[in-house]
Amino acid sequence: MYKLNQKIWAAIGIVLKAALVLVFVFPFFWMVSVALQTEAEISSSPLTLFPAVPQWINFITAWQKGPFLLYLRNSLSIIVSVIALQMVIMVPAAYAFAKYEFKGKKIMFGLVLIAFMTPGQITFLPIYQMMSDWGIMNSLLPQILPFMTNAFGIFLLRQYFMQVPDELIEAAKLDNAGALKIVYKLMLPMAKPAMSTIVLFSFVSHWNDYFWPLVMTQSTEVCPLTIGIAMLKNTEGVTNWNTIMAGNLILVFPILIVYVLCSKSIIKSFAYSGIK
Repeated sequence: MYKLNQKIWAAIGIVLKAALVLVFVFPFFWMVSVALQTEAEISSSPLTLFPAVPQWINFITAWQKGPFLLYLRNSLSIIVSVIALQMVIMVPAAYAFAKYEFKGKKIMFGLVLIAFMTPGQITFLPIYQMMSDWGIMNSLLPQILPFMTNAFGIFLLRQYFMQVPDELIEAAKLDNAGALKIVYKLMLPMAKPAMSTIVLFSFVSHWNDYFWPLVMTQSTEVCPLTIGIAMLKNTEGVTNWNTIMAGNLILVFPILIVYVLCSKSIIKSFAYSGIK
């Protein structure tokens, strides 16, 4: 009976896991299927799961509906700038919280945790007013400057740096290594999994960001790719879902590539830092 119960619970576990995978995978499968269908197949009843002849031209049609090269350039400019600025600010801050003792350290780290747990929509109005007062609205700057710091990145790197033995740092200091050299020559190479995780999360967050560019920009000249894809619905209407879904796949494809390249580093990062 004990072995039978084990087999029953194992079977139930497999069924639940399969159902969970289906819940997450089916929307993506449906998006791919619709992107490759004709308009007649989309409106057919019952619904068509597999297109008779894949319509790869839908991707070309979606790409030609707007200045998507401009949107892509804007998205890449925003992401590269944000990640670069975050690295400059986040890495020294995490090292200071992990390896230095100074007055107000706990309070300042508490503020970092508060920033980590605060939704961005709460700070939207004061930041919007600040960007407006500076006269930089409707440009790339308000899509970059508010994200110069990364509270999650500071927290994760601090946890990672705290597990680096102090003896290594002392040995580097005996070799006349300064603080910056220790950080960028010793600590960062040992924290590559954590850095890969932070870069991936930041990339996905800003690549998919729709709310912030929507309220900060009014001109297509500075719109990122997410806004450009959303405009397909306005140009195509509600009937040409194949073109709209093709545009969404264009938006999702870079994220899948980055995730495949960084997935192992993410697992190593959370396993090594002890974060469950």
